[in-house]
Amino acid sequence: MIRVAVLSGLGHAVFVAVGLLVYVMGTRIGHQRRHPSAAVGWVLGIVAFPYLVVPLFLLFGTRKFARPARRQPGRPASEGGPPWAAQLLACMEVAPAARSQRIVMHADGSEALQGLLGTIASARRQLDVCTYVFAHDAVGAQVARALLECVRRGVAVRLLVDAVGSMRTPPGMLRALRRQGVQVRRFMPLLHNPLRGRTNLRNHRKLVVADGQRLWSGGRNLACEYFMDRPGHPAWVDLSYEVEGPVAAQAHLQFGTDWRTASGRLLRRMRKTVAPPVQEADSGPLAQWLPSGPDHADDTVHALLLAGAYHAQRRIVAVTPYFVPDDALLDAWCLACRRGVQVSLLVPERSNHRLADIARERALRALAAAGAHIWLAPAMVHAKAVLVDDGLALAGSLNLDARSLFLNYEAMTAFYGEEQVGWLSAWCEEQIAAAQPYHARRPSWMRDIAEGVVRAVGFQL
Repeated sequence: MIRVAVLSGLGHAVFVAVGLLVYVMGTRIGHQRRHPSAAVGWVLGIVAFPYLVVPLFLLFGTRKFARPARRQPGRPASEGGPPWAAQLLACMEVAPAARSQRIVMHADGSEALQGLLGTIASARRQLDVCTYVFAHDAVGAQVARALLECVRRGVAVRLLVDAVGSMRTPPGMLRALRRQGVQVRRFMPLLHNPLRGRTNLRNHRKLVVADGQRLWSGGRNLACEYFMDRPGHPAWVDLSYEVEGPVAAQAHLQFGTDWRTASGRLLRRMRKTVAPPVQEADSGPLAQWLPSGPDHADDTVHALLLAGAYHAQRRIVAVTPYFVPDDALLDAWCLACRRGVQVSLLVPERSNHRLADIARERALRALAAAGAHIWLAPAMVHAKAVLVDDGLALAGSLNLDARSLFLNYEAMTAFYGEEQVGWLSAWCEEQIAAAQPYHARRPSWMRDIAEGVVRAVGFQL
């Protein structure tokens, strides 16, 4: 009996040791850099519950596909925008800022839907649509009809939906589109996933590209709540925009990479694909496509936000539905407050994810203590935007939480034009004017523990 117990204990210890070895090898060899608390969470989980956590790590543990490239010294920074941003982004695998023929920001859901349908209708050769949620509702049906109309005109239409985000989309809806000529792929389904061990990586990008020249993008998914009021359910506050020019070509490249990834093929370098020729405007507003995610070795947007916190001279304004930043970004914003930068943050008073509201409290209290101005919007705010001084405005799909910053496939657009920065600044001021100030309250010890658990487990593994 004693011998059996000893052998059983030895076998358990060997399993734990092998699990830890798998974690170390998978993390180091694959260059899977993680936040320290996430790493501690995995290690403690493997030690305490190895038979559960080791399979979970094999299923969900991958964070990066691309490895750091050999940097090419001397790459010139692009023109326009703050010099610190241009120099930083020149060192990462992103296309330089370019002048656009046209940029339109959408003030509300009606303008956004009109722009979306207009972009789809403008396609003559190819149309690419990527969304996290493709709902079976009035907006989803309207978009589906527009896609089928493109097919009837002879346009090659590709639709990429995230398997988890669109889990509630009836399979019959996608099958009907496929039967009528729309090419449809689901990004990393939980079952039958061609990329084993990557199930935890979701495609959160929202983009529609017509002929590689016209882009519709932002934070809106293809569902009613992002565009229109319904009885008892007002439309969510969100942002989207249209860009004509080189940024659209880069978004087209991005879609092509994601499309191949959904089929099980990983591309290590986006530059292997040739972008369609798009003429840069001589005097149009500057914009830059900023992808972030497992397909990029750098956490592009996170790095830009950190640099912005240390270079800001006057203000940082941020709008996000979920605020669960990592410690580095939170500390950088707190330090910015203490050196006199006005940091303003707008979040919904209550979002559509209760766990996110619980997890954000520690960060909100820390920011408030440092002197930041925090505002709670009465409606659900789904917009994602950041302004740094008067030279940089970011908008797109990335939330200020650990999942968006480090795990999801995301895309933001950096706007450097005076008109676009001014528009987004005025829009943020309008939203803040309708919000109420946040008042930090000291939590009970039970609440404090709950916040820590949700923050560590729910948003960093």
